[in-house]
Amino acid sequence: MSECTPLSSGQTSSGPTTRRVLLAVHTGRADIVELARASAARLAKAGMVVRVLDDEAEALAIPEAEVCAFGPTAAQDAEIVLVFGGDGTFLRAAELGRATNAALVGVNLGRVGFLAETEPETVEDMLAAVEGCHYEVEERLTIEVTVLDAAGRRTGGTWALNEVSVEKVERSRVLDVVLAIDGHPLTSFGCDGVLCATPTGSTAYAFSAGGPVIWPDVDALLVVPTNAHALFARPLVTSPTSVLTVAVPPDGTRARASADGRRVVDVPEGGRVEVRRSDRPVRIARVHPTTFGDRLVAKFGLPVRGFRDARSHGPGHEAPTAWRNVLDRDITTADGVTSSWRGEVTGGDPDCRT
Repeated sequence: MSECTPLSSGQTSSGPTTRRVLLAVHTGRADIVELARASAARLAKAGMVVRVLDDEAEALAIPEAEVCAFGPTAAQDAEIVLVFGGDGTFLRAAELGRATNAALVGVNLGRVGFLAETEPETVEDMLAAVEGCHYEVEERLTIEVTVLDAAGRRTGGTWALNEVSVEKVERSRVLDVVLAIDGHPLTSFGCDGVLCATPTGSTAYAFSAGGPVIWPDVDALLVVPTNAHALFARPLVTSPTSVLTVAVPPDGTRARASADGRRVVDVPEGGRVEVRRSDRPVRIARVHPTTFGDRLVAKFGLPVRGFRDARSHGPGHEAPTAWRNVLDRDITTADGVTSSWRGEVTGGDPDCRT
C-alpha cells in the first residue's frame, strides 16, 4: 500500500504531517485546465497542499497554490505528482518525480495514454484514493545512458524511462552501427537507428518499431533496430544487468541519442552509446486493481472474445453481440436501423441480439 498517512477529519496539512501534491498539467487545452482546477480544489479542501509549476501557474490560476520552478527540487517533499495530459506530459513529470521519491499518477487526456492510471470519468475515484492513501506504488526500471567519443572519453549522458533512440541526424544517410552486449560485438548493420528500451517503454516507440510487449514487472532490457537493412535485425531481450553498446563508425555520419524524445545528446564521430540499468527508478502510483493485461485490452481495444464474436466500439469497448455469420455482420445504429456490410439497409432483425 501507500507510504502516506491520511489526514483526520478537519485536520489541515501542516508541520510534520504535511501532505503535498504537485500538479503537472498540459495547459494547452481548456478542458484539461478545468479538470486540474477542480481536482486541486478538492485536494485543498481535504487538507492537502497543492503545488504548481511556475510555467503553468498563470494558466491554472489556483488560489493559494505553492509555485515552484521546473527542476530537480520541484517535487521535493511532495507525496504525489498528479499528471493531467497524455504520455508526453507524463514523461515530462517523470523528470520531477525521479529526482525525488514522489510517486506519479496520471489522468489520461491524450490518445493512448499508456502511462496514465485513470481516465477523466474516474478522476473522483482516483482523488478519493489519494486522499485516503489507498494506492500502491510500482517502481519502474529506468536506464542510464552514457555517450563516449572514439577514445572512450565520456562526452555526455542522460537517462530514460521509456527508451533511448540512437538515430541518424541526416535523413538522406544510412547509419551504420555495431551492436555489442556486455562488451562483446554481436552484429552490425545499416539502419535508421537502434532503440534500447525498458519494459515500460516496450509499449511505446519500441512497440511501433516491431518490438515485443514486456510486462512492466519483468526485469529486462530491450533492443529494437529501426528500419535495419539486414537479415538478422530482430528485437532482442537481454538481462537487466547487461550493458548495451551501439557504436557508430568514423565515416562522417552524424548520430544522436534521444531519450524519451525529450533529452538529446550528440554522439561524436566514431563514438558509442552505452546503456545500462539505472539505480534510480521512477515510482508510479496505482489506485485501480487493474492488471497490465487489462490495460493492454483497454488501450488497444483487443478482441478478447475471438474474431467471430468481437465487435469493436472503440478502444476497450466491445458490443455484447454474437453474429450469426461473420460475413453478414449487421451494425445497429442508435435509431434501430440496421445496415449490413454489403450496403443494404433493413429494419431491426428480431433474431439479431444487440
